[in-house]
Amino acid sequence: MPTHATAGRGRARPRDLTAGARTALDGLEHLVGGLGTATLALFTLIGLAAVAVLCTIGVGLPLAPTTLRGLRAVADRERARLTRWGPEIVGPEPPPPGLRAALARSATRRELAWVAAHATLGLLLGLIGLTLSFSAIRDLTFPLWWRLLPPNESGGAAMGLWEVGDLPSALWVCALGVGWIALFALLTPGMARLQAWTGRRLLDADAGTDLALRVAHLTATRAGALDAHAAELRRIERSLHDGTQNRIIAVTVLLGAARRAVARDPSTAEEILERAQDAAEQALSELRAVVRGILPPVLENRSLAGALTGLAAACPVPCEVDADLPGRCAASVEATAYFVVAEALTNIAKHSRARHATVAVHRRDGRLNLRIIDDGRGGADDRGGSGLGGIRRRAEAHDGTFMLTSPPGGPTTLSVSLPCGS
Repeated sequence: MPTHATAGRGRARPRDLTAGARTALDGLEHLVGGLGTATLALFTLIGLAAVAVLCTIGVGLPLAPTTLRGLRAVADRERARLTRWGPEIVGPEPPPPGLRAALARSATRRELAWVAAHATLGLLLGLIGLTLSFSAIRDLTFPLWWRLLPPNESGGAAMGLWEVGDLPSALWVCALGVGWIALFALLTPGMARLQAWTGRRLLDADAGTDLALRVAHLTATRAGALDAHAAELRRIERSLHDGTQNRIIAVTVLLGAARRAVARDPSTAEEILERAQDAAEQALSELRAVVRGILPPVLENRSLAGALTGLAAACPVPCEVDADLPGRCAASVEATAYFVVAEALTNIAKHSRARHATVAVHRRDGRLNLRIIDDGRGGADDRGGSGLGGIRRRAEAHDGTFMLTSPPGGPTTLSVSLPCGS
């Protein structure tokens, strides 16, 4: 069940209403993003048509390679957009030199088909989604501002169905806005899927290219996983050597001193034994901390949502957790998600100067999606040694994706998507 928690306190929501609203808003977000690439696709399509016409009279051939490169750039933006919202779309290899060789490739022909479909159908669907949302907002708020309209224009509200001359008739327009919301919630998810369908169908690379790139990607992520494993072993070794081992040595020394002091001064021996007991308790506490760093027991005792709520409660920055996890994922995936959030919240507390943070974790289409947002100063970089590089390596070791957006001045958004496993 979706939960909403602030600083560790969970509050249940009605699942059907919350899930429906989230699905509709996600669909609108996808449609608006697709509207941007559809606008670029429209300009690209116009350019392609112009160059094709010029080629018939022999003056457009020098412009054709540049136009095809523009087509590839727009298609790559759509691949990146669709990858952020679902399974990764691997682009084809760079085209060979020469116009004839480029046009002979199936990937180029599929990109041409996609730009024609997205510049028409994708643009239309994005405009419909925006129109539905604007119509709902306009009619819902109509009773607040209808008196500001000139008298000859107020009757044009409610799609011309009735004249608006007083507050009750304006409230009927507000009721029409509720109908727009219902239509928006009903149509938006399907339109978003239809808008993305052409890109997922036409922009994916050939099977051979996908396999070669996947092999290269898995080789790189395997090396990253080995590096992350080695770094984790070094961290455990340092924790045991610098902390627990020194405490145990101190216990041994104190016990030896107590045994020698028993015959000479029993009161001194009792004081030494008390210090040895304190050192043993500290060693046990540090050893438990090391064990929790390997695989947090809280994931076994509670769900991932409960474990993340505990992290939010311990964070010095006020933190809100939004979790929608209908089932459990593989233990290694949940452990990775836990460490990602723990490291991200640690960075927020140390470096961001944020006043508020939000952790959203959702399970969609066989993937566990994490998003950590803070309103701090921004400027975070996973190459700056702040722990974000370790988060990237952990995510890629599970064949996941990592994306960081942190402009100067904030906000900072960290997005990690992991396959749920079995």
